[in-house]
Amino acid sequence: MKEYTTEFLRNIALVSHGGAGKTMLAEAFLHATGATTRLGKVEDGTTASDYDDEEHRRKISIYSSVIPIEHRDHKINIIDAPGYTDFVGEIISALSVADGAVILVDAVSGIEVGTELAWRYADEFNLPRFFVINKMDRDNANFEETYDAIEAFVKAHGKRAIKVHLPIGEKAGFKGVVDIIGMKSYLGDGKTTADIPADLKEAAEAAHFALVEAAAEGEDELMEKYLENGSLTDAEMVRGLEDVVYAGAFVPVFCAAGGHEVGAIALLNDIIDLMPSPLQATSARVAKGKDGDEHLKPSDTSPLSAYVWKTTADPFVGKMTYFRVFSGSVQADGHIWNQTRGADERVSGLHFQRGKEAIPTKVVHAGDIAVVSKLTVTVTGDSFCDKGHPLTIEKPKFPAALYRVAITPKSQADAAKISPTLTRLCEEDMTLVWVNDPITHETVLQGMGDQHIDVALHRAQTKFQVGLATHEPRVPYREGITRKASGQYRHKKQSGGSGQFGEVHLRIEPLPTADFEFTDELVGMNLSKSYLPPIEKGIKATMERGAFAGYPMSNVKVIVYDGKEHEVDSKPLAFEIAGREAFKLAVHDAGPVLFEPIMTIRVTVPDANMGDVMSDLSTRRGRVQGTDSEHGNTIIVAHVPMAELLRYTTQLRSITGGRGYFTMDFDHYDTVPSHITGPIIEAHKKEMEAKKEEQGGM
Repeated sequence: MKEYTTEFLRNIALVSHGGAGKTMLAEAFLHATGATTRLGKVEDGTTASDYDDEEHRRKISIYSSVIPIEHRDHKINIIDAPGYTDFVGEIISALSVADGAVILVDAVSGIEVGTELAWRYADEFNLPRFFVINKMDRDNANFEETYDAIEAFVKAHGKRAIKVHLPIGEKAGFKGVVDIIGMKSYLGDGKTTADIPADLKEAAEAAHFALVEAAAEGEDELMEKYLENGSLTDAEMVRGLEDVVYAGAFVPVFCAAGGHEVGAIALLNDIIDLMPSPLQATSARVAKGKDGDEHLKPSDTSPLSAYVWKTTADPFVGKMTYFRVFSGSVQADGHIWNQTRGADERVSGLHFQRGKEAIPTKVVHAGDIAVVSKLTVTVTGDSFCDKGHPLTIEKPKFPAALYRVAITPKSQADAAKISPTLTRLCEEDMTLVWVNDPITHETVLQGMGDQHIDVALHRAQTKFQVGLATHEPRVPYREGITRKASGQYRHKKQSGGSGQFGEVHLRIEPLPTADFEFTDELVGMNLSKSYLPPIEKGIKATMERGAFAGYPMSNVKVIVYDGKEHEVDSKPLAFEIAGREAFKLAVHDAGPVLFEPIMTIRVTVPDANMGDVMSDLSTRRGRVQGTDSEHGNTIIVAHVPMAELLRYTTQLRSITGGRGYFTMDFDHYDTVPSHITGPIIEAHKKEMEAKKEEQGGM
């Protein structure tokens, strides 16, 4: 591969709803530009960008991959991002290092949920974007209908769509595109050009007129010239279009059929002409320096600033770190400073990745995307810079992982490796989180949905040889009491030699202001105060494990007011047991209740689905606190018990056709209704009995 400097680079993310044909379009680019000798196919697992075994197994993209394309002395880094909502973290990472987005739309399905998602994230990163009506060779493909849907969608978001391509033929007869800027036809993959077919002349003229008008809006000088002459030259038109596309006022619309390579070259030409190079990128990159924010200049002579947007474990090469250089340059076999970790890393194995093929390089110029292997401490989200000039690039915001599963090791050998493996998985994927729940004592893995978790576990098995099983996580309930009560217990054990004796009388009462308080009202000499610490120890241990349902207890005050001791047989252990049992008896009479975590959720749904979502929330014991509306969506704020939200991610998607999403935060604890408490206590009793039997049988 030739060496490309900053002005000859383009970083473009391919994003869309799942199945719109991103991977095949990238494949068409590779083949049409001569980088590959044959066109791969998703079904056969032979495409350059889907090279992971899991992607072959599922026949979908799961990870973002970089496909550098060389065309017209430019290098276009095409980042093929997955389309399924579960892998939204990969989409965000891809857009965070791109300078433009190409949103694909299926010519039959039109605007879908994933299209809206891709648009929303392109907005967040303030990226100029194209729409490509792909799969024009499908039965029932309809360019005009799909274009009208795109136009309405773009208009609703305050921008304007504009045709840059017209299709030559449709469905099985789709054989090329008319490029409106140069007013010529590109047949097949685009290497052959021809005049515009007679039946498309009129439509092409009208589209050309609209393009010239749009270009004239880009600069005052061009507007004056247009008003004077009624036309612009091709070069002026491109200059004017660059301005309105970079600014995001206009969204150009193209057409293609990636699977048959139709329109590939014409689209690459327009990516070079109308998408910004890193020098012209609209979203100004900012890094945190010693004295506040610094604007990064994409030139090789500026101080180094690079961002790690992806890391992956390769069984043959080891750890691979994908980074984008925003300013400065990176040399092979040198050293690089990881500002986030405060560590020096040696750059060996510097290369560009094309699917699974590694293309070695000596230097990575400002604006380029490259890979370095075998770094020791670097993880996704880290920043590289010069040690003497610290610069940190902020990580993009990732949505919170709300789909939870409890993880257990499949074998004893797996148990030892569970923590490091989960940590590695979460370092690679910013939308995975794992925690040890202090209340339920379970290891909980959180992701974006069932497919996401499934892929992570499969990865743990294949990449790290760790077998993990999952089950639904327990809800972190809490035990509590509602009224005062007292209890007394005598522990007496006599069996050869010295025995055990301890008797405790205590009262308990609810304590809303603190977790636990232990006092005494002992008078006289029945019980010496030296036995109070073991009594407290026994009670605390019971509160941690739970007095009746196996969950921690809190907000209780304990008063020891009497007891008995024996001058020979009384020992601390006897009072620990007596305190524990007296406490349990008191709890039984103190109106014991379970408290459950109540979450505040903000559900964003299309107005049309609001009624369905509201009625579904009421079946989940939800209490709606209020609603808000924005851009045709309703935001419902509600208090819902955590127990009712374990699989809400999946259920909300099915109610709203994938368009609804939500955020969730802990709000408070509330009493569990008695009809739900009963089965929880029963299940705990059975579990304890099973354990006793198990121990008895040993």
